[in-house]
Amino acid sequence: MDHHFYMGEALAEALKALELGEVPIGAVVVEEGRIIARAGNRRETWADPTAHAEIIALREAARSRGNWRLDGVTIYVTLEPCPMCAGALVQARVKRLVYGAPDFKAGAVDSVINLVENRHFDHQLEVISGIREDECRQLIKSFFQEVRRDG
Repeated sequence: MDHHFYMGEALAEALKALELGEVPIGAVVVEEGRIIARAGNRRETWADPTAHAEIIALREAARSRGNWRLDGVTIYVTLEPCPMCAGALVQARVKRLVYGAPDFKAGAVDSVINLVENRHFDHQLEVISGIREDECRQLIKSFFQEVRRDG
């Protein structure tokens, strides 16, 4: 799999979210080399606390497959998933998570806690981190610098 390419697609979704004033996080779901779902954050736009990029992409992928079990798919996310999203990845039986930048405040894969490789759950994910990390980190960092400057 071309992790660099697919993370670029997730970054494109993050930029679309940014244009809407959302925290710029993007996700794409890939099955057998084909993107079957893509999304960016929409919490503000939809006034929905669950409208994270990963959740929206998982919903779209499940609709695309006609099944909530997403075994065999890889999800690319620009930022390490939070506990809600990490839990959803486990519940959806996603095979692999590839993320860009760590989230030292709320990351539920490596940084704060690890929900996706927890042996107490019925399913664990393969994890690859740090793909296009600098780009992913800079996008988030710039957004929050702007928010603080304008805030």
